[in-house]
Amino acid sequence: MNQSRIAYIAFDTVPAPKGAAIHITAFSIALAAAFDNIQLVTVSPIATRIDFDKIYPQVRQTELPAIGDTLIQRVLYFRRLLIAWLQGRRFEVIQIRSIYEGFPIALNKQKYCDRLIFEVNGLPSIELKYRYPAVADDRELLHKLHSQEQICLEVADLIVTPSSITGEYLQSRGIPANKIRVIHNGVDLNIFTSYLEIKDYQTHPFVVGNSLNPQKILQIIYFGTLSPWQGVNLAVEALALINRELPACLTIIGQARDYQIKAIKQLALKLGVADKLNLLSAMSQTQLVEHIHACDLILAPLTPNDRNLVQGCCPLKILEGMATGIPVIASDLPVVRELGEDGVHFLLVKPGSAKSVKDAVLHLQNDSELAMQLAVNARQRIEEYYTWQRAGEALTNVYTELGIKRSIKV
Repeated sequence: MNQSRIAYIAFDTVPAPKGAAIHITAFSIALAAAFDNIQLVTVSPIATRIDFDKIYPQVRQTELPAIGDTLIQRVLYFRRLLIAWLQGRRFEVIQIRSIYEGFPIALNKQKYCDRLIFEVNGLPSIELKYRYPAVADDRELLHKLHSQEQICLEVADLIVTPSSITGEYLQSRGIPANKIRVIHNGVDLNIFTSYLEIKDYQTHPFVVGNSLNPQKILQIIYFGTLSPWQGVNLAVEALALINRELPACLTIIGQARDYQIKAIKQLALKLGVADKLNLLSAMSQTQLVEHIHACDLILAPLTPNDRNLVQGCCPLKILEGMATGIPVIASDLPVVRELGEDGVHFLLVKPGSAKSVKDAVLHLQNDSELAMQLAVNARQRIEEYYTWQRAGEALTNVYTELGIKRSIKV
């Protein structure tokens, strides 16, 4: 490969079965297709540096270790190695995703690049307290996080974010609207296939005239992390309420820490539905789709907190769920309404209310025609507006807007 003009740097492990890694992979492939020879820098899964000449077509990857007992130690370790790696290198564009990798670059932008793009998906000053509760009372740390975020936001030539809610929040922090570009998350339609397209309608639980799963236990699924803002505990509470009306099981699939798994199991035991709960670790997207297609309903019970309401997000699990031909029940939040229409593409419920989730489940169980229509409409919505190809084209346009010329294909 020739020298890369673009570096995409992220304090994340790639590849991995989580939203951030999926996002980074999709954007890397899109940038490489348009501009050739992309340099991807991510976190090494081991204690040594790893270099790949071609992890994806025209994508060279360098993985740097992030060693330490605490997040701060890991970030500082990664930053030291990143600064050393950057010595003698300069790029037309560097794209960052957080202050963890981005702050030292923002402080020395002219040394490292002509243009800096800050891709804002989440901000530590808001999100970190949900992972480390003690952070909420550490004013000094929160001030440092906020200050480093602000420097990155102000130094960046353009900011890319997946939600207009996040864009509005950044404007409240003094960032001009004309500096912000909203590029929603996407779905790989070749992986997230629709049940309605691969199975005979007569085998589908939404066939008009039948109720959902009339002959067997209702199968409900949640997939994603067990972060507090996801509302997974609400799904378990709703499971208990649903089982008072009809037999149902809940499958939870995703990356989780031991204490999170323990808490969910204890809640299920307390509510008397431990035998109705199936916890599975993160898996490949292909395997995940197989599990989704074996279920009747998808839950995405996001909680009403500052991460979802103030900072904003673009819930990938909702988009991926909408693509599968299985109806989605989600919290009625602006970040969800941004993606579709209640009663047309999904059913929205009162945030934080297990009873509302239960009522929505029973509604679809008794109205199979609505369930099937939601599934059909949702898939069409994703095909038209929310693919990674569409998102990649939008990101490519951001680069050309900054004067970066596309590679000439012969």
